[in-house]
Amino acid sequence: MNRKEAAAKYGDYLIEMRRWFHAHPEVSGKEYETSKRVKAELDKLGISWRPCGLETGILATIQGAKPGKTILLRGDMDALTVQEETGLPFASENPGVMHACGHDCHISTLLTAARMLNDLKSELCGTVQLAFQPAEEIAQGAKSMIENGALDGVDGCFGIHVWSDVPAGKVALAPGPRMAAADMFSIDIQGKGGHGSAPHQCVDAAVVASAMVGNLQTIVSREIEPGDPAVLTVGRMDVGTRWNVVAEYAKLEGTTRYFSRDLQTRFEEMMERVVTQTARTFRAEAKLTYDRIVLPTINDEAMTKLSIGAAEKAIGPDSVIAIDRITGGEDFSFFMEKVPGAIALMGVGGEACGAIWPQHSGKYRVDEDALMNSVLLYTQVAMDFNAG
Repeated sequence: MNRKEAAAKYGDYLIEMRRWFHAHPEVSGKEYETSKRVKAELDKLGISWRPCGLETGILATIQGAKPGKTILLRGDMDALTVQEETGLPFASENPGVMHACGHDCHISTLLTAARMLNDLKSELCGTVQLAFQPAEEIAQGAKSMIENGALDGVDGCFGIHVWSDVPAGKVALAPGPRMAAADMFSIDIQGKGGHGSAPHQCVDAAVVASAMVGNLQTIVSREIEPGDPAVLTVGRMDVGTRWNVVAEYAKLEGTTRYFSRDLQTRFEEMMERVVTQTARTFRAEAKLTYDRIVLPTINDEAMTKLSIGAAEKAIGPDSVIAIDRITGGEDFSFFMEKVPGAIALMGVGGEACGAIWPQHSGKYRVDEDALMNSVLLYTQVAMDFNAG
């Protein structure tokens, strides 16, 4: 089915669904009405589903008429605590909550692809699992779905994220690391407070915290191979109580980003050493708390090759482009850790329709005409999976 035929048959449904989800955004783990609407649409299509993941996740199944392997397609459902400023007629009806990252597009395009694949069941080999995933923005949804069996019997996975920096009509696809791991850390520093006029009687937590911020930067500049991009950011420092008191306590909070799985363990170990030794130098104590939020998103070579071929067939021979790796994180990485997978960044940017704002902006828009490309790509990847 070419794009024109798909638009004629499924275009109105796609836009109707996208605008409904956009107008009714819900935050991570609370996607109750969103989940209810997805289930109702699947019931209308006669597609079987079961609850899977937190309270709102859904795993639907389309069984092809011919035998074959199983592929999982993912669409995340949660919105952000952002006030919408687009002025669109279908803008968010929930104050302070907005689909500012395009997840409304993911739900609607995956639903439309489900409808298309259901119509093509007689030609479909194997099984397609459709993961309508909650809580991507807090990196809890994918893990919960996996714990609830979403990947049982699955041989490969594929996801799409709409992307404002990619022009409409193009799709960014390449093997290897595409998005970064995102970890969070906090450091609690214990010094010895006292009068500001007598610092020699104290252990100044402000001095320790300042030194620690500088010393932590040497991990990236002096311990990590220059060709392996990494970021360590201290984003918050809380220290001291008043102007004439030497600070007794300090707290630092921040994030690390990296693309190699090798750094997954090493980053925490390196930070632990720097934190402990810096505190000891100043006669203080410090404790590092390190939380791994999402893994690096690394496209499998074979799945990427299959997906590029599908994009060239479904969207156009010149549709696939390569862009630089992105330091934002994506919890689809948890699916890809377990089975071979790939994620595509679908172009939805364009000046003519005002789609010039970045993800997470209150003015974020997408080129709706480009959304059919996601539907076609989901469908083509699923159809080609057993032919690869």
